Amino acid sequence: MLCQLDLIKSLAVHIFPLEYKLLQRVGDLFCALQFHASMDTMELYKNARFNILYTKILTMDAVKVSMAYCRTREEAAHKWEETMKTKFLTTVAMVATLGLASAATATELRLSHQWSNQDIRHQVAQIVADGVAEADVDLEIKIFASKSLFKPREQYRPLSRGQLDMTVLPLSYAGGQQPAFNLTLMPGLVKNHDHAARLSNSPYMQALEEKMAEDDVMVLVHGYLAGGFVGKDKCITKPEDVAGLQTRAAGKAFEQMLAGADASITSMASSEIYNAMQTGILNAANTSSSSFVSYRIYEQVSCYTPATEDVALWFMYQPLLMNKSTFEGLTAEQQEALLAASEKAEAYYLAEAKKQDAASVAVFEEAGVEIAQMSPEDFAKWRALAQDTSYKLFVEDVPDGQALLDMALAVE
Repeated sequence: MLCQLDLIKSLAVHIFPLEYKLLQRVGDLFCALQFHASMDTMELYKNARFNILYTKILTMDAVKVSMAYCRTREEAAHKWEETMKTKFLTTVAMVATLGLASAATATELRLSHQWSNQDIRHQVAQIVADGVAEADVDLEIKIFASKSLFKPREQYRPLSRGQLDMTVLPLSYAGGQQPAFNLTLMPGLVKNHDHAARLSNSPYMQALEEKMAEDDVMVLVHGYLAGGFVGKDKCITKPEDVAGLQTRAAGKAFEQMLAGADASITSMASSEIYNAMQTGILNAANTSSSSFVSYRIYEQVSCYTPATEDVALWFMYQPLLMNKSTFEGLTAEQQEALLAASEKAEAYYLAEAKKQDAASVAVFEEAGVEIAQMSPEDFAKWRALAQDTSYKLFVEDVPDGQALLDMALAVE
């Protein structure tokens, strides 16, 4: 006579209730330790519980016992208890040991970004990770570079939900979640690297940080990078040069300005520019000087218009962000170590950002790419176009857009 499911459940709960309760607790611990699981998966674990899955396994084994011995319900139950209790307790012990071992190790934070290990933004992340490790506060930062954990434009949402701990991210990538973030890549808004540093420590940035806090996100390291244009078949210095070209821009504001110059827009992360150029999808693109080099764009273009000390149309805010609740859940010593390492990384970020533009020119020249210069007159044309397109639309589309723009423009 085969054992029924209700009998097996009863056996699981009543024959050895302490073991069953322990398995429930281990199941909950197991769920809490799923750093690499998605939120949906964690919810599944919490709702279904580890012990329900194990009960199902016990049910199948009990049926096998009954079929093998062809005994009565009582005999089968006795034999099942005899043969399964050892397996049950062994499994509980193994999972509990795994959970306790994991709990005893240092807290691990996952940091995601889209660039190679040679990129300045990876180096900023590495400085923070190394600084925390040197502080010896049982905190480890594991860096997932080259978009190995999340796609570039898909990092802000999991960060805000606590599924990702840290990221180095062009903030305008999150303009879909917070339209105000599009102001962090507004054409001609930033004059130079020192001006960018002043913007990072102004009421304008404080207002943006308040919006990040609404999403449970905070800034650890501020940083802007300058950039320029590349053309596959021609140089780009003034608005007329992009007319009719299939062009990539990093954010909504630049796309609006380029569309105003009669360019066709193709949206993508900077990590996709190389293949798009190679396959003929793109004729032109703009991104940071660092990304132009990291992604070897010099192999696919004929002309490069870089940022200079005097003229830089393209400046993009690319901070190191962290989930705010995760930070608040750290010990005081861990928070202090993280902030100290971040301060060091921010100083490095600014100093190295100033070197990136000239360094990129040397790389492009070595590759045989023509170097073009944007004149002050060219810059003025772009800025006027931006004011009629990007600036105007930002104020129209964002409820407090005018106030944010005024705060940014007030920074000298």
